Order: sequence, then C-alpha cells, then structure tokens
Amino acid sequence: MEYLLLGLSVIITLAAQTYISTTYSKYSQVKSNNNLTGAEVARKILDNNGLNNIEVVEVRGYLSDHYDPTKKLVALSSNNFNSSSIAGVSVAAHECGHAIQDKENYSFMRLRASLVPIVNLSSYAGYIAIVLGIIMGALNFIWIGIALEVVILLFQLITLPVEFDASKKALREVEKYNILNNQEIKAGKTVLTSAALTYVASVATTLIEILRLIVVFGNRRD
Repeated sequence: MEYLLLGLSVIITLAAQTYISTTYSKYSQVKSNNNLTGAEVARKILDNNGLNNIEVVEVRGYLSDHYDPTKKLVALSSNNFNSSSIAGVSVAAHECGHAIQDKENYSFMRLRASLVPIVNLSSYAGYIAIVLGIIMGALNFIWIGIALEVVILLFQLITLPVEFDASKKALREVEKYNILNNQEIKAGKTVLTSAALTYVASVATTLIEILRLIVVFGNRRD
C-alpha cells in the first residue's frame, strides 16, 4: 500500500507536468493575430490598469514567469517575453493578473506572500511534498513529516484561488483590449487551465503523501 501510494503521487505530478508542457509547447507555436509579444501585452495590460510603476523584465528559465509583489515587476521567461504566440500572450496576461490582484489588495495573495515570499515555489509544491515524504519516512520522523505536509497543503489551498483568479483576470483583460480574438481566447484558456491543473495535482499529491505517511506509521507500529 505504501509503495502504491508513492507511485500514485509520482504519476499524478508527472502527468500534470507533462500536460502543461505539451499544451504550452503546442500553443507556443501558434502566433496570435495581434502580433504583440508577451512583453508588449504585459505593458499594455499594466498601463491600462494604472500600473505604470510595475516593470516588465525578461528572465532565464523555462516557464519561470512570475510576478514579484516586493519588487513590483512582472518577470517573463525569454520565450514568452519575445513571443507573440497564444501561449506567450496568455502567460504574460496571467502574470499581470497577479499584479492587478496586488493593486486590489487581494486577500489570498497577501496571505500567500506572507507565508512564502518566493511565490514560484508553489509550482514545485508537489515535488517538494513527495521528496519530503520520502525523507521523513526513511528517517522515521513520521509525525514531523505529516505536520510539514499539512503546512504545504495549507499553502497549496491558499495558492489555488490566487492562480484561478489571476487566470480569470487575464482572460478578461485580453478580451477587453482585443489582444486575442474569440477563437484565440479559447486556446488561451486551455493554456491557463493546464497550468492551473498542476496546482490541483499538487494538492492531490500532498494529500496522498499525508495518507502514505499515516500508512507507514501504522505498518511500523504493527
């Protein structure tokens, strides 16, 4: 049972990551009719929302895009910064959604930032949960492991509404300013939904890891 749950955690996490990679790769090859790059889209959305003070910068890495509320900047990976693809535009709009949340003092975003300032960690929470579960189980620190997994779970549950709301705002913005047409918005929604599912998968993975550690504890007590 213990190894079955571990295998299930790994499968869920890898499946979600594969899905977003495949979806992103597909739509990064499809150019938007407006021909605006991710950087231009981000600047347009930010300026139209009175966020002229927020800088748009290019960063290295694959899907390393994020909004930094402390430095007030939207960071876009090179592929999205320079690309006019539907994927690049959608991701850029999503990060601007976080900037709008910051402006509106969105409560869940504030709470998440107070818990973990480096918000990009939320993308890897599923992997962290798996590794943590394995280490705590191997060291026989079962209850410490469960407590840490619960902390991760709480962070993930706070992250979910933040990410879903940012995507909702992104789709609203690209439609409002005619950045994407109706057909392209559907494709953009697919990209953002695939990204959101990674957070849902992370929650499922953490729940399974908590259950696995409970099973480990029961087996060793017997």
